[in-house]
Amino acid sequence: MLLVDALHINNSGGKILLDYLIKSIEESNIEVFYLLDERVRSDYTLLKNNKTIYLKANFRNRFLFYIKNKNKFNKVLCFGNIPPPVKLNAKTFTYFQQKLFLSIPKELPFKVKLILFIKSKIVKYLSCNTNFWIVQTKLMKENLLNKFSISKTKKVLIYPFYPPLIFPNQEVVIRKKSCFLYVSTYNTHKNFENLLKGFKLFYDTHKKGELHLTLKNDESDIIKEIKNLISDGYPIFNHGFVNSIRLTCIYRQSEFIVYPSLIESFGLGIIEGIENGCQVIGADLAYTYAVCKPSITFNPKDIISISTALEKTLGSKPIMKTEQLVFNEIESLINMLKKD
Repeated sequence: MLLVDALHINNSGGKILLDYLIKSIEESNIEVFYLLDERVRSDYTLLKNNKTIYLKANFRNRFLFYIKNKNKFNKVLCFGNIPPPVKLNAKTFTYFQQKLFLSIPKELPFKVKLILFIKSKIVKYLSCNTNFWIVQTKLMKENLLNKFSISKTKKVLIYPFYPPLIFPNQEVVIRKKSCFLYVSTYNTHKNFENLLKGFKLFYDTHKKGELHLTLKNDESDIIKEIKNLISDGYPIFNHGFVNSIRLTCIYRQSEFIVYPSLIESFGLGIIEGIENGCQVIGADLAYTYAVCKPSITFNPKDIISISTALEKTLGSKPIMKTEQLVFNEIESLINMLKKD
């Protein structure tokens, strides 16, 4: 029996991938047991109670679960970066997708950097408890090999996967000229502040373009700044949290994906944008080139560079078309999990 341990996943991009993974596993013939965070219980009501356990997500509960069930499974997939807390006889895979455990940006607050440092040390300490690592890109494989001093490259497998966005046939969407979109939740390293300043500079100069965002509407400083810019007449549109159908429509109305993040493990918004016809204006960083050949690049720490990149879209010469380099390999991952 396969154990899917996703105890530390309950929101954001990891939750989107977990939903898709569970859906794909349930459509296969894999005998499976799930260990899940109690906060996601209502999301998986169709799963059988006799093959799912929900716990409060902490290291103690996870450790006790493994002690009690260490001989119950012949294969384990830890989905959420952290290998098992104990050594198992089962073949064990750890799906690693947190670049911040490998490289901590200086721009982050001290408390956040300290937490990431401690978690990184925990992952490294437990690394001897996994037989294989699974990552999304060649770049993540290289970074993981270097960070944790993994001697055999065959221990790190590359299986990118992501849920395809569905576009309803009845919808009619017109792609807007100079429409820039950044799909992301907020974190300091996502670099929204520089993007807003760069777009403001671009718009002050050319009086053209729109910037679309998908940030949760709350009382945060970044939302206040966005509202202030909108009040000042800047064409910025924050759609808030949207479902996949609405998100697809937003992608298809946009001409460009602009991606200023300072660090990414994958950059799902880049892939989704390309697959929905957008060209990519990406940060001149390794994660961008790991998933695509972008149309335009910029220095994400330089506001003028961001503004100049947006300005290049207004030229009379056609820009280079973005080329996608990474594709969905969910079927290959499921087939690998099926093997004895």
